[in-house]
Amino acid sequence: MRILITNDDGIGAPGIRRLAEMAASLGEVWVVAPENQCSAMSHRITIRGQMTARRVDFPVPAASAWSLAGTPADCVKVALMYLMRDHRPDMVFSGVNHGYNAGYDIAYSGTVGAAMEAMMQGVPAMAWSTEAVDCHEVEDRYMREIAAELLAKKAPEGGIWNVNFPGCALADCRGIRWDTTVAPIQVFKEFYSPNLTDDGEVLTIGATKTVSSETPEGTDLRAVLENYISIGIVKSSVL
Repeated sequence: MRILITNDDGIGAPGIRRLAEMAASLGEVWVVAPENQCSAMSHRITIRGQMTARRVDFPVPAASAWSLAGTPADCVKVALMYLMRDHRPDMVFSGVNHGYNAGYDIAYSGTVGAAMEAMMQGVPAMAWSTEAVDCHEVEDRYMREIAAELLAKKAPEGGIWNVNFPGCALADCRGIRWDTTVAPIQVFKEFYSPNLTDDGEVLTIGATKTVSSETPEGTDLRAVLENYISIGIVKSSVL
């Protein structure tokens, strides 16, 4: 089993290290990740100019790792079409993202965009995300078990697996909810505060959290709000 790992938080993010540590127990690990923070890049790719790929020392010794001056989707394309062209992976893991990738926010996610790129290139993929907190007890306990179970399943046609962990203590986790659907809600709602200058209106961007207990049953957001792990399939309607 050969696994390619990427993310959108950057190659130095703690989440990609945890994911690579887990993946190393399943097979051969390659890491190709953005050199910088690339959240909310969605499925953006670079179509002109140059990108620099650098071999890097990675905190998981078993992993062959590169940083790329590109987007998360670029990382997958460069890995599959160049760096790993003679060593094609069996699976792509994207994450672990610092913050949920659930509800309508999935559309903006570089984590999900990278996984979708892998699927488009014919490689099954999983997107992994957790609540933006410092508690990772649930993730540490369940991540390998979930990965092994999904690896044993047939890959979703035209889609990816999307896994979200609650940020609660392990004792408060209520288990796994399978086959969750995407909540028709945006987790964060942006707002713009204007400041009039000689060059025009300078907009300061902020955001407020919008989820509540009224989030629909059976959805990804409802699951994590109730301290369940959410596992569902995200598909593209155009693929």
